[in-house]
Amino acid sequence: MALYCIHAIDGPEGAQIRPRLIGAHLAHVEANIDRYFVAGPLKNAEGQTIGSMLVVEAADEADARAFLNRDPYAGAGLWSQIHIAAFAAVAGTSVGGAAWKN
Repeated sequence: MALYCIHAIDGPEGAQIRPRLIGAHLAHVEANIDRYFVAGPLKNAEGQTIGSMLVVEAADEADARAFLNRDPYAGAGLWSQIHIAAFAAVAGTSVGGAAWKN
């Protein structure tokens, strides 16, 4: 398994979809918590949620997309733009500093 970063921007109905499905979305996250490296909402300058950013464990990009598609938000069409790319966690507190020095 490798890490994949998913950057997803809400569509125009995001403000209506998110509150309606938050419970189902969080249940999905909890049921699959072992696949998440980190995840959370993206916010604009006013603090409004405008999308989602997830770093998940997946076999490949297709597996990462299939995993995202099982989220209730995806089924409801929350995200209008989705970008998925392989991700290497090499710096920061979550990897113990600078991974190339370890």
